[in-house]
Amino acid sequence: MKIYQDISNFHVENPVVTTGSFDGVHLGHLKIIRRLKEISLQTRGESVVFTFSPHPRLILFPGEGSLRLLTTLEEKKDLLEKAGVEHLIIYPFTKEFSQLSYIEFVRDILVGELRIKTLVVGYDHKFGKNREGDFEVLQNLSSVYHFAVEKLDVLLMDDINVSSTKIRNALQNGNIEKANQYLGYSFRLHGTVIEGQKLGRRIQFPTANIQASDPNKIIPAYGVYAVYVHLDSNRYKGMMNIGTRPTISNADQRSIEVHIIDFEGDLYNQPIEIEFIQKIREEQKFGSVEELKSQLEKDKQTVMNLLDKV
Repeated sequence: MKIYQDISNFHVENPVVTTGSFDGVHLGHLKIIRRLKEISLQTRGESVVFTFSPHPRLILFPGEGSLRLLTTLEEKKDLLEKAGVEHLIIYPFTKEFSQLSYIEFVRDILVGELRIKTLVVGYDHKFGKNREGDFEVLQNLSSVYHFAVEKLDVLLMDDINVSSTKIRNALQNGNIEKANQYLGYSFRLHGTVIEGQKLGRRIQFPTANIQASDPNKIIPAYGVYAVYVHLDSNRYKGMMNIGTRPTISNADQRSIEVHIIDFEGDLYNQPIEIEFIQKIREEQKFGSVEELKSQLEKDKQTVMNLLDKV
């Protein structure tokens, strides 16, 4: 996959294009990408995804502070490449760009710069200033500027349309299995191991404390999770706690920590990747450290049994 951050370098004959944020690159997005590739083969064109960085909401609503992304930019690149996209344009989203009308976006960017031959969009596609452009507008513009446009129906699973919003809601509720079902892969968190308070060592459950690589990355709900931990090229079973550790800490600040089963070593400042499989229980406060330790032993066995079946 070829990546462009400057469209002046984009020179592709017969590009078949789709546009959007593609946060999560979930099954609904993959439906669009599959159609993109089919049309490319039929028309002897090449598949192109046109996306944005930073996410538009970070520019349009900088003080909002509530945006949580399913994928970082690097994760998105990796997922789109695995999906077989040939060209990825990462267009700089600025306030100036956000003021383009839908006509200007199509005329000046898609037609003038990319010279599109076909545009493929999802069922809820909106574009241009204030998201005023829709599929009817695109149909009218396609006849003016001589390109084909195709809209795909919503992807349904269990009679529910798959969307980034629904996946975010599932993660914020701790429903990892539903989120993974809609994503089509296991939700992952990339980060760096940072120094913690070393409280886990006192009860023979040392943990790696994690700082997410992107502050806007969504973090699942508080609770205890069965996860896989990826370090270098190795994969380990792990039990992760997201929360405030109420039994052994009075702090209200959220921590993200993972006990890596059958691992010993110093991980400080090392990159780490967490693959979420299932939430096993809520975070809770125990009456004593011994009660906590007893529960962690049970959690460890639960996690090992669960991951043995995955």
